[in-house]
Parts: sequence; structure tokens; C-alpha cells
Amino acid sequence: MPRIGSTNPHARALRRNATECEARIWLAVRDRRLGGFKFRRQATIGPYVVDFLCTQQRLVLEIDGGQHGGADDQRRDAALASAGYHVLRFWNSDVISNLDGVLQTILSALQSPSPNPLPRAREGYQDRIT
Repeated sequence: MPRIGSTNPHARALRRNATECEARIWLAVRDRRLGGFKFRRQATIGPYVVDFLCTQQRLVLEIDGGQHGGADDQRRDAALASAGYHVLRFWNSDVISNLDGVLQTILSALQSPSPNPLPRAREGYQDRIT
């Protein structure tokens, strides 16, 4: 399973050069502004750098322009899903024309039970009798 990695230089560059739509989403979700959930931007998960990540709910947000939507994105989404992440993709045009609707969709996904919750302390642990 891909792990959340430390920030790589590519992610730093992406943060410095965020698109207008990424900046709009970041302004709405940073500092726990959306439902109290914490987001990271340009987070590294295994070999991937995702636009936004809510670790608590294992939710990935991708804000896509015209270069997205092909087989590469499908493989990437499948790899992230197999690692237990839920990926939501939004077109730039949706962020520009319907930001409130995009944010409501994100909030609904955040408030739904996580399909792969993190285990609680000692959950799944069996005491051994010796």
C-alpha cells in the first residue's frame, strides 16, 4: 500500500505554481474551514502527488484541466483506490462556475463513513495465552 510520503521537490513547485482553481479550493478547505476536516495540498502518496488530501477520511481531491481524463488518470485512481483512498475529481470549469456545489460534494464525501477507516488502538490484536 502506498504510504503518505514526505513532501518532494515536485510537490513544492506545484504548491508555488497552483492554478487559479486549485487556489480557490485551497482557500475553501485550508485551516479546517470545510466541516473541520484537515487537508494537505500537493501531498505525496507513494509515487503520486495528489492535489489535496484529507488523511483522516482518506479522501483525495483532484482538480483537472483539459489535460486530464485519460488512461493515466484511470490507472492512478485505481492504484489510489486499491490503497484505500477515495478520489474525487472536479473539472476546472465546475470549480469556476459552481464552487458551492463542488464544496457540498466534498463535504458530503467527508461526512460519509470512510470505506477504509484506520484501525483503533489494539483493534484486531489477539492476546496470546502462553
